[in-house]
Amino acid sequence: MVDFGFMDLPKLPTLFETWFASRGWEARHHQRAMLAAAQAGEHALLIAPTGAGKTLAGFLPSLIDIVDNPPPTGTIHTLYISPLKALAVDVARNLITPIAQMGLNIRVETRTGDTPQAKRQRQRHDPPHILLTTPEQIALFVGMPEAATLFSGLKRIVIDEAHAIAPTKRGDLLLLGLTALER
Repeated sequence: MVDFGFMDLPKLPTLFETWFASRGWEARHHQRAMLAAAQAGEHALLIAPTGAGKTLAGFLPSLIDIVDNPPPTGTIHTLYISPLKALAVDVARNLITPIAQMGLNIRVETRTGDTPQAKRQRQRHDPPHILLTTPEQIALFVGMPEAATLFSGLKRIVIDEAHAIAPTKRGDLLLLGLTALER
């Protein structure tokens, strides 16, 4: 594991720097560190206080990669897993805002037990770039005949609130799902 705490961190692409500046912000150290970890092919654990920009930090490498290297059609680029469907919906809302403000051609969708059947069917054949879901849905996804195609372009998995999932049966279910995805 690489410690990105004291390393020179990458600059964001101009489009992203401009968006941060337009909001009166600049990218935080941990946001750049997540980008550095992704560029180095490293796994990363992000612990930061509420309001520190964790959601954007977790997705910034994906947003940049999707813009720079559009994924193959019919594949999911980034999978976000949350212990709560309400959290997935909130994260989607918080992620869609900067995507829209920057004019990025990136589709973000949720899939939970409440997702209508028609949307589920469409997601099997026309998945979003970024899918936000729960451990139970991962278990269903990996059992689908088209799973190999859907996840063939998968570059990143973001697990939110891992501490709430890990020590439970849902954590075991997630581990099985992640193992199947790795295969």
